[in-house]
Amino acid sequence: MPYWLMKSEPEELSIHDLQRQGQARWDGVRNYQARNFMRAMQTGDLFYFYHSSCPRPGIVGVARIVTPAYPDPAALDPHSPYHDPKASAERNPWSALDVEFVEAFAEVLPLQQLKNNPLLSELPLVQRASRLSVMPVNEAQWAAIRAML
Repeated sequence: MPYWLMKSEPEELSIHDLQRQGQARWDGVRNYQARNFMRAMQTGDLFYFYHSSCPRPGIVGVARIVTPAYPDPAALDPHSPYHDPKASAERNPWSALDVEFVEAFAEVLPLQQLKNNPLLSELPLVQRASRLSVMPVNEAQWAAIRAML
Protein backbone atom coordinates (compact mmCIF):
# COMPACT_ATOMS: atom_id res chain seq x y z
CA MET A 1 0.00 0.00 0.00
CA PRO A 2 1.41 3.40 -0.90
CA TYR A 3 1.74 5.94 1.88
CA TRP A 4 1.70 9.72 1.70
CA LEU A 5 2.18 12.91 3.65
CA MET A 6 -0.22 15.79 3.06
CA LYS A 7 0.09 19.28 4.52
CA SER A 8 -2.74 21.55 5.56
CA GLU A 9 -2.81 24.82 7.41
CA PRO A 10 -4.86 24.18 10.57
CA GLU A 11 -7.03 27.26 9.88
CA GLU A 12 -8.00 25.67 6.56
CA LEU A 13 -8.47 22.06 7.71
CA SER A 14 -7.00 20.66 10.90
CA ILE A 15 -6.83 17.07 12.07
CA HIS A 16 -9.45 17.99 14.69
CA ASP A 17 -11.74 19.45 12.00
CA LEU A 18 -11.42 16.20 10.09
CA GLN A 19 -12.07 14.21 13.26
CA ARG A 20 -15.30 16.18 13.88
CA GLN A 21 -16.43 15.97 10.25
CA GLY A 22 -15.38 12.37 9.65
CA GLN A 23 -14.70 13.14 5.98
CA ALA A 24 -13.69 16.22 4.01
CA ARG A 25 -12.66 17.30 0.55
CA TRP A 26 -8.92 17.94 0.13
CA ASP A 27 -8.75 20.74 -2.40
CA GLY A 28 -6.83 23.88 -3.26
CA VAL A 29 -3.58 22.16 -4.27
CA ARG A 30 -2.02 24.43 -6.89
CA ASN A 31 1.28 22.73 -7.61
CA TYR A 32 1.50 20.32 -10.56
CA GLN A 33 3.82 17.83 -8.85
CA ALA A 34 1.59 17.67 -5.76
CA ARG A 35 -1.47 17.38 -8.01
CA ASN A 36 0.15 14.46 -9.84
CA PHE A 37 0.80 12.71 -6.54
CA MET A 38 -2.88 13.19 -5.66
CA ARG A 39 -3.85 11.64 -8.99
CA ALA A 40 -1.68 8.61 -8.14
CA MET A 41 -3.47 8.02 -4.84
CA GLN A 42 -5.87 5.13 -4.52
CA THR A 43 -8.89 4.65 -2.30
CA GLY A 44 -7.67 3.22 1.01
CA ASP A 45 -4.18 4.77 0.90
CA LEU A 46 -3.09 6.21 4.24
CA PHE A 47 -1.35 9.54 4.78
CA TYR A 48 0.28 11.42 7.58
CA PHE A 49 -1.61 14.63 8.24
CA TYR A 50 0.88 17.49 8.64
CA HIS A 51 -0.02 20.91 10.06
CA SER A 52 1.95 23.63 8.25
CA SER A 53 2.30 27.41 8.51
CA CYS A 54 1.49 27.38 12.20
CA PRO A 55 3.38 27.87 15.48
CA ARG A 56 4.14 24.11 15.83
CA PRO A 57 4.39 22.53 12.37
CA GLY A 58 4.51 18.77 12.30
CA ILE A 59 2.68 15.49 11.87
CA VAL A 60 -0.55 15.43 13.87
CA GLY A 61 -2.35 12.27 12.78
CA VAL A 62 -3.32 9.80 10.09
CA ALA A 63 -6.09 9.94 7.51
CA ARG A 64 -7.23 7.78 4.60
CA ILE A 65 -8.03 8.48 0.96
CA VAL A 66 -11.74 7.85 0.32
CA THR A 67 -12.05 8.68 -3.39
CA PRO A 68 -9.76 8.83 -6.37
CA ALA A 69 -8.84 12.31 -7.53
CA TYR A 70 -11.51 14.30 -9.37
CA PRO A 71 -11.61 17.82 -10.86
CA ASP A 72 -11.26 20.38 -8.06
CA PRO A 73 -14.54 22.36 -7.85
CA ALA A 74 -12.77 25.12 -5.90
CA ALA A 75 -10.90 26.06 -9.09
CA LEU A 76 -14.21 26.99 -10.71
CA ASP A 77 -15.68 28.88 -7.73
CA PRO A 78 -15.01 32.62 -8.09
CA HIS A 79 -15.59 33.05 -4.33
CA SER A 80 -12.97 30.45 -3.39
CA PRO A 81 -9.42 31.49 -2.50
CA TYR A 82 -8.38 28.60 -4.78
CA HIS A 83 -10.26 29.90 -7.81
CA ASP A 84 -8.32 29.59 -11.06
CA PRO A 85 -9.67 32.00 -13.67
CA LYS A 86 -8.06 29.90 -16.43
CA ALA A 87 -9.92 26.75 -15.36
CA SER A 88 -13.22 25.74 -16.89
CA ALA A 89 -15.60 22.82 -16.50
CA GLU A 90 -14.13 21.36 -19.70
CA ARG A 91 -10.51 22.09 -18.81
CA ASN A 92 -9.79 22.02 -15.10
CA PRO A 93 -6.13 21.21 -14.45
CA TRP A 94 -6.57 20.84 -10.68
CA SER A 95 -7.61 17.84 -8.63
CA ALA A 96 -9.29 17.24 -5.30
CA LEU A 97 -10.11 14.07 -3.40
CA ASP A 98 -12.05 13.07 -0.33
CA VAL A 99 -10.32 11.94 2.85
CA GLU A 100 -11.45 10.46 6.15
CA PHE A 101 -10.18 10.65 9.70
CA VAL A 102 -8.23 7.69 11.10
CA GLU A 103 -6.24 8.92 14.11
CA ALA A 104 -5.14 12.09 15.90
CA PHE A 105 -1.85 11.93 17.79
CA ALA A 106 -1.65 13.06 21.41
CA GLU A 107 1.31 15.30 20.55
CA VAL A 108 2.59 17.01 17.42
CA LEU A 109 5.58 15.23 15.91
CA PRO A 110 7.60 18.35 15.06
CA LEU A 111 9.52 18.94 11.86
CA GLN A 112 12.85 19.29 13.70
CA GLN A 113 12.44 15.85 15.24
CA LEU A 114 11.73 14.41 11.78
CA LYS A 115 14.86 16.13 10.43
CA ASN A 116 16.95 14.62 13.22
CA ASN A 117 15.97 11.05 12.33
CA PRO A 118 18.56 9.55 9.92
CA LEU A 119 15.97 7.02 8.69
CA LEU A 120 14.04 9.95 7.20
CA SER A 121 16.94 11.60 5.37
CA GLU A 122 15.39 10.76 1.97
CA LEU A 123 11.91 12.04 2.88
CA PRO A 124 11.23 15.08 0.66
CA LEU A 125 9.90 16.98 3.68
CA VAL A 126 13.31 16.95 5.39
CA GLN A 127 15.61 16.94 2.34
CA ARG A 128 14.97 20.60 1.64
CA ALA A 129 12.65 23.34 2.73
CA SER A 130 9.93 21.61 0.76
CA ARG A 131 6.87 23.66 0.04
CA LEU A 132 5.30 20.64 -1.62
CA SER A 133 1.97 19.94 0.08
CA VAL A 134 1.62 16.31 -1.03
CA MET A 135 4.46 13.79 -1.15
CA PRO A 136 5.03 10.04 -1.13
CA VAL A 137 6.28 8.25 1.97
CA ASN A 138 7.84 4.82 1.53
CA GLU A 139 7.12 1.90 3.85
CA ALA A 140 10.38 2.27 5.79
CA GLN A 141 9.78 5.99 6.31
CA TRP A 142 6.19 5.32 7.40
CA ALA A 143 7.45 2.79 9.98
CA ALA A 144 10.23 5.13 11.18
CA ILE A 145 7.71 7.91 11.77
CA ARG A 146 5.35 5.51 13.59
CA ALA A 147 8.24 4.45 15.82
CA MET A 148 8.79 8.07 16.85
CA LEU A 149 5.32 8.40 18.35
